[in-house]
Amino acid sequence: MAATTHTVTNQVPPLVGYDVFAADRALSEAVERHIEPGVLPAAREELSTLGQSAGSAQAQEWGAQANEHPPVLRTHDRYGHRIDEVEFHPSWHRLLGHAVAAGLTDAWGRPAGHVRRAAGFLVWTQAEAGHGCPLSMTHAAVPALRTDPVLAAEWEPRLTSYVYEEGLRPAQEKAGVLFGMGMTEKQGGTDVRSNTTRAEPVSGEGEYLLTGHKWFCSAPMSDGFLVLAQAPGGLTCFLVPRVLPDGTRNVFAIQRLKDKLGNKSNASSEVEFDGTWARRVGEEGRGVRTIIEMVAATRLDCVVGSAALMRQAVAQAVHHATYRSAFGGLLIDKPLMRNVLADLALESEAATVLAMRLASAYDTDTEEERAFLRIAVPAAKYWVTKRCTPVVGEALECLGGNGYVEESGMPRLLREAPLNSIWEGSGNVQALDVLRALQREPQALDAFLREVGKARGADHRLDAAIKDLLTELADLEGIEARARRLVERMALVLQGSLLVRWAPPEVSDAFCASRLGGDWGTAFGTLPHSLDLASVVNRARPVAE
Repeated sequence: MAATTHTVTNQVPPLVGYDVFAADRALSEAVERHIEPGVLPAAREELSTLGQSAGSAQAQEWGAQANEHPPVLRTHDRYGHRIDEVEFHPSWHRLLGHAVAAGLTDAWGRPAGHVRRAAGFLVWTQAEAGHGCPLSMTHAAVPALRTDPVLAAEWEPRLTSYVYEEGLRPAQEKAGVLFGMGMTEKQGGTDVRSNTTRAEPVSGEGEYLLTGHKWFCSAPMSDGFLVLAQAPGGLTCFLVPRVLPDGTRNVFAIQRLKDKLGNKSNASSEVEFDGTWARRVGEEGRGVRTIIEMVAATRLDCVVGSAALMRQAVAQAVHHATYRSAFGGLLIDKPLMRNVLADLALESEAATVLAMRLASAYDTDTEEERAFLRIAVPAAKYWVTKRCTPVVGEALECLGGNGYVEESGMPRLLREAPLNSIWEGSGNVQALDVLRALQREPQALDAFLREVGKARGADHRLDAAIKDLLTELADLEGIEARARRLVERMALVLQGSLLVRWAPPEVSDAFCASRLGGDWGTAFGTLPHSLDLASVVNRARPVAE
């Protein structure tokens, strides 16, 4: 090829070598807001260090390699012995090791631990989202294990460790461990009360042997798992270690790895138990109640993870428009592209602000905040995770054909985007969970309404939306059929309230005008032209000041 025909112009430089945390104004401001001054400097320093790593060429390469070389199941060794091991690319271990060392499994025992961890999770999973699953489950196992003080004393220091050790060995020989979870079965899915896995008590106190299957068991290379099984007293929670204290392998037959749409770097599996040794966690017959705190914590991570995907997609779109020229000027200066970018930025900031508010409620841990979380977590999980896929899809389109090419990284984000809406209960499950709280726990609704009421009087569109919401809550006719509509409205009102209180006026004005005031189309890029869209877009630029 003649060199004169291969002149490359008008191509956007890669978004690399930047601080993912400091460049995200919505996130960095939330950290400033929710962490007390005495802890803030240390938190800011650790998050900036992590942000620089997340924005590095090395971390981006790790993410690409982990997805190009997905995990491989090895059921037997060369001699025919059953080993049930999953091999991962070294880049996956590097990502996971870096995350553990950054404290992304430690939230429950340090000052402002949940805000610090949520912010770190939002930053680091922008480099690669697949390894977020074992991080989330390891973190979330802590409150479930605390129902048994003996088990908590044994396992919590390992779960919250800052040391990652790959490989299957007895847990007492490792400085840090990872946990997975097995709830769903072939016949039931989310309907875990239909589980058929049996748990037979044995001579040791709290010891059982499990027989059955799990249709979805994520991160099967983990050191331990919380699973549900039918004990004599009903559905019960159990701890299943991969390796027994004497060094022998527990019975944990991995049948196959799931071939998923996205989340390729992470292993999701089907497993069989056949006389598998387990320890009971909590009382017999109270399995759902025992494991529900783990579920709530992982649901929050679904919100945080979706916020991370949205933020990375919007950052890539704004970065592209900043450098790409078309029709006589930069894309970012074109009014219509500016409208699209601003609309996407609003969705991303609203998700981030809401996710961090929920994390702060975990740190505060008062009766009021616990009641607030009871409704706010499933409502946020429902709405934020559902917004992720259209946001990422529109952001990909901002890059044009370049965005449809794997090298841009956008297809990987798009394949990952639907996952959080499905994991830990899909949309209907979340909507019905909100209804259950409304009907059975009036203090939860009171706490939710007090939260949104803190911004009352600051924006007439928010005030009108709160009034309409109260009218809808007062009418129980056909409540289940319109549960999605109700929960969507609750999430939007909550996001609007938080933005009115904490975001710049141009952001809250645009959000309330479009999401609450109805001055919006059915696609992104349909904001009122009279808004200060340039400021909204500039705020979303991935450039640290």
